[in-house]
Amino acid sequence: MLIFIALLYVFLASGLIWFVLFPTGRAWVSRGMFNLRGVLARRRPGWQYARQQSGAALEQSAIDWRTRLVDGARRHRMLLAVGVPLILVPSLLALVLSNPAMLPIVESSNAMPDQQIAALLAGEQLVPPVALPPDAFSTREVELVRPMLVNASRNWGLLHPDFSDRLLLAFKIMKEQHGYDMALLEGYRSPARQDELAGAGGHVTNARAFQSWHQYGLAADCAFLRDGKLVISEKDPWAMRGYQLYGQVAESLGLTWGGRWQMMDFGHIELRMRGVMRR
Repeated sequence: MLIFIALLYVFLASGLIWFVLFPTGRAWVSRGMFNLRGVLARRRPGWQYARQQSGAALEQSAIDWRTRLVDGARRHRMLLAVGVPLILVPSLLALVLSNPAMLPIVESSNAMPDQQIAALLAGEQLVPPVALPPDAFSTREVELVRPMLVNASRNWGLLHPDFSDRLLLAFKIMKEQHGYDMALLEGYRSPARQDELAGAGGHVTNARAFQSWHQYGLAADCAFLRDGKLVISEKDPWAMRGYQLYGQVAESLGLTWGGRWQMMDFGHIELRMRGVMRR
């Protein structure tokens, strides 16, 4: 799809430049419009005769077009030598350097963790942490950063088993290697809640129902616990450092981290599986 878009862009940009910069381009378009009007004006009965005439006219037009194209390329070869790279190079660079993972809805291949992580996933029997009391999610700090969080689902049983295992392993690594206690803010999200959050504005989410991996139990929003209280805001240097470490750990487990998106969501991770999200 990206290749098709790049080629379409090159074709349209080349045609526009030819029309704007070269008199032959404008003349060719003018003649084409004039000939089309003439053909339409001269229509008469007799489909067989019309087909023969049209076929001959199209054949002659194609020959004339190829001749004019070759002649134009020869006359303007210096401009073409400069213009074509200016059009192609940015398109090809954008195609090569594009990162589909930066788009929250795009499905990527299911990244596999390294052998050590795979062994941990296979051997560990991790259990979800003890659930926090509801009032932990209704403090003033939490409401300022994540409004409407108190009614979110934190039921680990609604998460996809593969994703749940990786998320629990991320929690374990963050605790043992980096000293951060983590908490699940929201896991599975119903389509109705997704639409409700989208209706609150783009600063909350741009995804409508079934456009988020939350609806498939393959995404989670998480934060940190410090002295028994939730710390969500990345304005806290300690929390920001934690988010950076959390992103590294999540990506090592084959997960996608929202901290790399244009609309950054540092506490969000997801597991993108092919064939799950239907667009």
